[in-house]
Amino acid sequence: MTATISNFHYGAITPVSAYLMACLGAALGLRCTTRSLRRPRGRAKWLALGAVSIGCGIWTMHFVAMIGFSIQGALVSYDTTRTLLSLAVAIAVVAVGVFLVGYRGGSPVNLAVAGTITGLGVAAMHYLGMSAMHTAGALHYDTPTVVLSVVIAVVAATAALWAAVSIHGLWASLGASLVMGVAVTGMHYTGMAAVSVHLDGQTVASQSPTGLMGFLLLMLAGPLAALLVAAVIVMFDPDMMLGDNDNDNDRDSDSDSDSWDRPASGPHGPGPGTGTPAQQPGQYPSSYPSSGQHPSPYQSW
Repeated sequence: MTATISNFHYGAITPVSAYLMACLGAALGLRCTTRSLRRPRGRAKWLALGAVSIGCGIWTMHFVAMIGFSIQGALVSYDTTRTLLSLAVAIAVVAVGVFLVGYRGGSPVNLAVAGTITGLGVAAMHYLGMSAMHTAGALHYDTPTVVLSVVIAVVAATAALWAAVSIHGLWASLGASLVMGVAVTGMHYTGMAAVSVHLDGQTVASQSPTGLMGFLLLMLAGPLAALLVAAVIVMFDPDMMLGDNDNDNDRDSDSDSDSWDRPASGPHGPGPGTGTPAQQPGQYPSSYPSSGQHPSPYQSW
């Protein structure tokens, strides 16, 4: 018997929350990658933090969305080992892509290779997480829809890596993270549209029990803590939030410094490195009396 399944058991709460998690991970990952490219010193650490942020964001998005997944007439549970393994896969494949573009640049060939590896890894994370799910029946997948979800994952990963090496401004990065959130969440729900469940027998449960939600929330605690730590690091690092504007400020400061050091020309020629007209011998400042004589030291000002 084919069961009725729902990805929105709790309404819009789970898809919206999942989308926000994907956006948060993408935004933190982009800022960390920007920091690594602008300051080569410590590049590996920033790229690693970016990979953890994006990977945790994708994985958190997946399992927040799975809170809203239910099978009418069957209970759902998850294997802990495979669930954690899917998290490791998400971080590892994102790290491969981020380090490739971080050290080898954003050439079309390098982006294609890194995006393909990362996208296939994200898709593998999704379906590995699905394989961790146990229910009173068998899961079946529609092949064309699965292929479409993998294509979306590859395109989304390539776009994310391109944004990581090409977009450096704060607001541009935030806008890119919103678009990436749509792509990643769209990949998840496309993959879920490929799922059908054939029950082996009848049960009395018709929705995800509280115990399942407690398990998923427990699994989400670690990645959420990692995202929180990354967010704190980003917020307290000034370079992270300035984007390219500080480079412009540096150029402006250099320009101001040059103009300060250059002597200014005046009616009597440039002064000796002071930026004011030079005083000729025997000549008094214009504030002196027109008679050409010094004011008396006893004259009141």
